[in-house]
Amino acid sequence: MDVLSFRTPGLGDQTYLLIHEGRGVLVDPQRDIGRFLDAAAERGVELRFVLETHLHNDYVSGAGQAALRTGAELVMPAAAAPAYRHTPAFHLEDLDGGGGLTLRPVHTPGHTPEHTSYLVLIDGAPVALFSGGSLLVASAGRPDLLGPERARSLARLQHLSLRRLAALPPGTALYPTHGEGSFCTATGAGRLTSTIGTELTDNPLLAIDDPDEFADTLLAAPMPIPAFYRHMGPANTLGVPPMPPTGVPELSEPAGQVVDLRPRRVQAGGMLPGSYGIEMDDDFGSWTGWLLPRGEPITLVAEPGQEIDEAVTQLAQIGLDTVQGVVRDLGEHATQTYRLTDLDGFVRLLREPDAQFLDVRMPAEWEQVRLPGAVERFLPDLFAQGLPATLDPERPVLVACASGRRAAIAAAYLAREGYRPIALDGAGVPDVAATLDKLN
Repeated sequence: MDVLSFRTPGLGDQTYLLIHEGRGVLVDPQRDIGRFLDAAAERGVELRFVLETHLHNDYVSGAGQAALRTGAELVMPAAAAPAYRHTPAFHLEDLDGGGGLTLRPVHTPGHTPEHTSYLVLIDGAPVALFSGGSLLVASAGRPDLLGPERARSLARLQHLSLRRLAALPPGTALYPTHGEGSFCTATGAGRLTSTIGTELTDNPLLAIDDPDEFADTLLAAPMPIPAFYRHMGPANTLGVPPMPPTGVPELSEPAGQVVDLRPRRVQAGGMLPGSYGIEMDDDFGSWTGWLLPRGEPITLVAEPGQEIDEAVTQLAQIGLDTVQGVVRDLGEHATQTYRLTDLDGFVRLLREPDAQFLDVRMPAEWEQVRLPGAVERFLPDLFAQGLPATLDPERPVLVACASGRRAAIAAAYLAREGYRPIALDGAGVPDVAATLDKLN
């Protein structure tokens, strides 16, 4: 048996392809299924099953299309009841993969009510577990994505599910779908894969015996929920269309929402008026889906020669299929500007008497390090609620986060709204605080 892992870093997720004696099992595939099917074809693998552990909240699934393309059997948790043809996975009702391969569904509610993990047996012996959003490496899937009303009930169910999985043989390999960088984890997940034995030793959640204490721990400091999550579950229940083409036409004029994905230093020198600045990176799609209104046409702005296939792919992974094209020549229209500065320059400006400072980190980050006089507004709230009334558009606005990425996105937004932003680049609020302590 071999297990290939496909990482999607911007969403913090992994898809797996299990291979045994020429037969393949695809687990929790992202929508861009070409990379998985190509890997199977290169190895001469016949795809036998496509497994889904749950109705995903963080991306639209490629499972249905992968099954249609290959003729594989699509297996979904029995309680998911999606509106398309599938094989329901019932608790402990084995699926025969042939050649000694058996897949055993294990109902593990908690992350979602229908959540099902899959235990892999070879010749009757358990060897691996695909745990989806149940037991994660040093963590567990968060139980609050379906709303606060159900969070505590699901957290208690997660406690039972983790103990069910922890009772498996210690040598069983653990392959979770959610991992580091995912907003589906209850706490900071570390490594990507593990074993049951390692988790028994290292996972702090498995040391909590009381279900209510466990629920308190999971719900004590919940991470924010990206705005696009609320659209993922319904899409995965009703069915996801094929992946759109990643090649889009070049446009002379933008249409709809304009998203500038050029490097931030290029953006700062001039953007199209009214555009959003989200520099291309692994999390480009996540930030675009979180910050911008959904369902409207999108025009990308890129440098000459800059590849945009990955940008279109990331947007499609969360169901944003409205990219109209790309603009590469801004001509004389790039009049929306902002400034970038390094740590020393930022601290000098911050110490001026009339300085105004906007901190766009998450609330949990504010609790760790705060600067006196800062206006605090988490980046997505800045877009959803608008700019704080305390900020004076006639004076420069200093903007910082933890590293510079969110600050640059915020600075582009402030410039869009007519403010004069200066973003800290390459450093963050903890660095500012440390520098000020030294100066004082």
